[in-house]
Amino acid sequence: MSVVRVAFTQATWTGDKESMIRLHEDWTREAASAGAQVIAFQELFYGPYFGITQDTAYYDYAEPVPGPTTERFSRLAAELGIVVVLPIYEEDQPGVLYNTAVVIDADGTVLGRYRKHHIPHLPKFWEKFYFRPGNLGYPVFDTAAGRIGVNICYDRHFPEGWRVLALHGAQIVFNPNATAPGISNRLWEIEQPAAAVANGYFVVANNRVGREDNEYGEDAVNFYGSSYAVGPDGSYVGEVGSSSENQLLVRDLDLDQVREVRERWQFFRDRRPEAYGPIVAP
Repeated sequence: MSVVRVAFTQATWTGDKESMIRLHEDWTREAASAGAQVIAFQELFYGPYFGITQDTAYYDYAEPVPGPTTERFSRLAAELGIVVVLPIYEEDQPGVLYNTAVVIDADGTVLGRYRKHHIPHLPKFWEKFYFRPGNLGYPVFDTAAGRIGVNICYDRHFPEGWRVLALHGAQIVFNPNATAPGISNRLWEIEQPAAAVANGYFVVANNRVGREDNEYGEDAVNFYGSSYAVGPDGSYVGEVGSSSENQLLVRDLDLDQVREVRERWQFFRDRRPEAYGPIVAP
């Protein structure tokens, strides 16, 4: 069967790590009960978005892979028979930290990880304080739900990564985010559909939601949710999520559309990589 049922979440920071993990465990059970074959969480799902400040206390959120959170969701994935895309704060070794998404197959196997390549350093997005740039390329994972790739938040502004995932055979690319209002709102509407069309695959983009004033008071960022799935023709699959409320969204993606769209629009036949040298010049 070519239809894959995907679930994806948007949540407000509760104030503590354990309750965030339990919330997402409950959502994973709910998604599996609804027939979902894969579930994906938002960027840095179990903590606040600590890029708003520069504080070494937040290094304590980092974990190894495998580690307590990946092991916990590996057990749950195996129990429920569901693929999990798990964005965490990864400690490779003391002082070597990454913004990472771990991909767990439906039998609980950790297939690998993607480390965020592009690291912003802007007011209230001080990510270079916390993360090294990713160094594992753009892997595509063969899962029980299809061939899955990951791009994390700021990565979405760079078209090269989307294309590499397509060339590696991705059918669905998950794009977990922590995106706040401003110029981002318009980019949120256009970038992921444009990437889906240009590369002929599905994109599932989810965003944190709500104001994290329980962590940062008046300095808190108000994340706008609005999570969605988009097909290889650039059309939304179902409705866009709430801009203010926690949600578990479930959508059916017909992977046969990848072939249909690519055969109609022959972008991969007509691309000219020999002419693109300047885009990779330092």
